[in-house]
Amino acid sequence: MQPPSTVPNWDDLRFLATIGREGTLAATARRLGVDQTTVARRLRALEEALGTPLFERNDGRWQPTPVGMRVLERCSRIEDEVAGVIRVADAGTQAISGLVRITAVSALIGDYLAGQLGSLYALHPELSIELIASNDNLSVSRREADIAIRLARPASGDFLIRKLADVGFAIYGAAQGDLPVRPGDWVAYNPDLDHTPEMRQLTAMLGDGRIRLRSNSLRGLARAVADGIGQGILPCFLADPDTHLTRLSGPQPVLSREVWMLIHPDARQQARVAATADWLVRRFEATAGIFSGTL
Repeated sequence: MQPPSTVPNWDDLRFLATIGREGTLAATARRLGVDQTTVARRLRALEEALGTPLFERNDGRWQPTPVGMRVLERCSRIEDEVAGVIRVADAGTQAISGLVRITAVSALIGDYLAGQLGSLYALHPELSIELIASNDNLSVSRREADIAIRLARPASGDFLIRKLADVGFAIYGAAQGDLPVRPGDWVAYNPDLDHTPEMRQLTAMLGDGRIRLRSNSLRGLARAVADGIGQGILPCFLADPDTHLTRLSGPQPVLSREVWMLIHPDARQQARVAATADWLVRRFEATAGIFSGTL
């Protein structure tokens, strides 16, 4: 390629940074809400503007070249700075209105937060909320989300963090299963989630037992337990209200995980984000018993 002849377009750099994180054009297109052709065209335009290849395709994934790695490092810093500019501008508006994006694992979104929003809208009717159910660690620094709720305290990062709750987990079986379940039959997460505390607990208890079903859907696993496919370690806030499930492990949870809220310091200055964060703290405090798992 020729030496750089034009200044790269920031929007092309945004595409580049997303390719670096997602690894494929298809995943990048989904993340950015465009088609793959657009992603490929933006990448070509940036490589032509810079005069050097930035990615190589290897086993179906796009791997950055040495130059691409250095460009990606700078792109990440640019993303954070652009997001910071937007947050500073937003902080000047004190009206509690507009969009707030909250990301959490799907169980918290579908089985808790979605059912709690009425009280938030009653307080702040001009708010709009986007609930993003994802097991991915979406970035609050890059404004992929305004508030992130995670099942672990972050080890690093420039965030404001606050513990929201302790989530208890217990062992559940079918209340009226149609299938005969042996004591050693289990359902479990997919292997990529074997690092979670609940799966480590299951590994320690499994012995000669067998895992009859794996899934990355917690609600799907709860349904499988209710249908009698196997026992499962499930969060108490999801499983206790389900009349198709019965707790097998007694009144105390077999393990507990912490729920943490993460907010970028600049985003906390925005009235709509601050109001939503304060509401989240109050709601989790009011429903602490639901999450603790202690009967």
